[in-house]
This record gives sequence, structure tokens and C-alpha cells, in this order.
Amino acid sequence: MSNNKATGLLGRIPGAAKNELKRLRLLLRSVPPVTMSVFVLSVFSMNLLANKSIDLPFDWLALDCGIIVSWLCFLSMDLLTASFGPGASTRLSVIAMLISLGMCGVFYLGGAIPGSWGESFVPEGGELINTALDNTFGGTWYVLFGSAAAFLISSAVNNLINHRIGSAFVKKPDGAAAYAARTYISTAVGQFVDNMVFSLLVSHNFFGWSLLQCVTCSVTGMVVELLCELIFFGLGYRIFKSWRAQGVGREYLAATGQAQLGR
Repeated sequence: MSNNKATGLLGRIPGAAKNELKRLRLLLRSVPPVTMSVFVLSVFSMNLLANKSIDLPFDWLALDCGIIVSWLCFLSMDLLTASFGPGASTRLSVIAMLISLGMCGVFYLGGAIPGSWGESFVPEGGELINTALDNTFGGTWYVLFGSAAAFLISSAVNNLINHRIGSAFVKKPDGAAAYAARTYISTAVGQFVDNMVFSLLVSHNFFGWSLLQCVTCSVTGMVVELLCELIFFGLGYRIFKSWRAQGVGREYLAATGQAQLGR
């Protein structure tokens, strides 16, 4: 590459970055604030709850408590993908993860400050309990890394599959059947990927899970996620239809040169 071409390429980078920043600002203004708040909170809660494993009567099965809130992340991504597209939904997933990691940093600073948690005021073992609470809320590096990697990979997979399936419904793209197909299939695959990546990166290497436990955890998480989708399908579909009626995402799609999704 010549010097002139290299200089021209470098000169175009700031402009591209500015355009991307404008799109991101418009996207954040367009997303209903309650939805984005719930999305960020669910991502943070999922990472925090992943520190606690669930006692089960089967040696071949292992789960962590992050499963009780992970469905909310995927419900949010399904709504965002249907209204703003897979790229926008993935960008919002990255933002949610960055905010979550920032909050983990705040909790880490809180744990580093000298003092005692209320639960540590016991006759024996108070110092041990206090240290354990500091480590839990402060976050362990491998749990945070595994959660972030698993969520970002699974969100990209979920959003892309959701969009592709939705695009296949030429007739009645806003119907219940189309919404059910895109959410159930994308959630099943995305949740399996999320659990599998986290299990292989963290649970297998640091918690001593076997490969069988990693697979069974991933499958079980997928089944639980689908059950939650069934339970909350009505809520998700009503929100989706109300967004359609209100034109949520229309301004962003017009500004980015995209057609109305699902239309």
C-alpha cells in the first residue's frame, strides 16, 4: 500500500467513528428506557448469580443460579432484534456488558474498602465470611471473563438467528407464529451456546465440572430458558406488537437506511 493510500485510509477512520457514534446515540435514544434498564440489570444480575452453584441430587448435572434471570436477557434481545435489527441488538448487548463490568468494578472497590458486611457479625468465622462476601460481590476475574465472553458470543448468535428466522416469514411477519418461531429457536441455540461457553471456560477449568456436566448444564439451561419463553410469551409478544404500533425503532432504521424489519 502506498503512503498516499495509507494516509487516505487513516483520514477516513475519524469520520467513520463519528458516524458510528451518531448511530449509537440515535439507537440509545430510540430504545425504550425501561427495556434497556431491565436488560442491563439482568446482565449484571446474571453475572453475579453465576458465582453460586445449585445443589442437585445428580452427579452428572450441574447448574448455577444465573439461570434464574438469564431468560430476561434473551427476552430483551428478542425484542431489540425484532425492532432494531441484529446489529443494533448486539451493540446494545456490548453496552450492557460494559455497564455490568463497570458495576462489578464499583462492587470490587466496595469490597476493598476496610469494613465488615452485616452477615459477618457472628461469634465464629466472621472474618472468613467477610472475605468471602468481598470476593463474591467484587467478582472473580475468571467468572467475569467467562460470563462476558459467553454472553457476547451467545448474544451475537441469538440475534442473528432471530433475524434470519424472522426474515423467512414473508406472510404475517408480525404474527404470533413468526414471533414464536424466531424467539424459541434463537433462544434455544443462544442459551445453549451461552451455557456451553461459560461451562467450558470457567466451570470445567476452575470448578472441576466434567465435560458431561458442561453438556448437561447447557442442555438443561436451554430447556429452562424455553420454558420461561413459554410462560412469558404473551408478555413479550404484547410488548412487540405495542412497539410496532408505536413505531419504535422506525427512526433508527430510517436513519441507517434499513427497511422496516419484518415488513
